[in-house]
Amino acid sequence: MTLEEKITAVLEKIRPYIQMHGGDVSLSEVRGDAAILRFEGTCSQCQLLTITVNRVVKPMLAEEVPEITKVIFE
Repeated sequence: MTLEEKITAVLEKIRPYIQMHGGDVSLSEVRGDAAILRFEGTCSQCQLLTITVNRVVKPMLAEEVPEITKVIFE
């Protein structure tokens, strides 16, 4: 499984939570040890996006894709 596939698999687990709040997330690209994520819908302008990334996205990626040490969102 490629790095992109691993990240996408994690995002599939997170996606229902984000969609419940009217948003969506996808992998834009991988740059070295950074996953560049795109948030859409209500997430793109949500003030709680940083909390979601820090409490949900980063921990799951760190656990399941340890090669990724940075999460950057567009």
